[in-house]
Amino acid sequence: MIANLIGGFVAILIGVSLAGPLAVQVNTVTSSVNTTGGTCVQPTSADAISQNATAQANCQLYLASGWGASVAKMVPGFFALAILGIGIAVTYTSLRQSGII
Repeated sequence: MIANLIGGFVAILIGVSLAGPLAVQVNTVTSSVNTTGGTCVQPTSADAISQNATAQANCQLYLASGWGASVAKMVPGFFALAILGIGIAVTYTSLRQSGII
């Protein structure tokens, strides 16, 4: 029983510590704001493409697929739900092994 609790605690601790950086990375990838602070726009001419190449550096996913960016923004939420599921499973398993449930 104690081994399950320790293993579950370690899994939850690692998961919670990774939730913040995961959310930051997803937000960076799916951002609709370019590196200069402006809104991501699709360049229309060769001059605009070369001038805006660095400013539009983090806009590729947003410009290529708006729905892809929307789906990617849900990843941290599902990650948090998975961590919650681990906590519930560890608690249930420990209580069941101890005979309480």
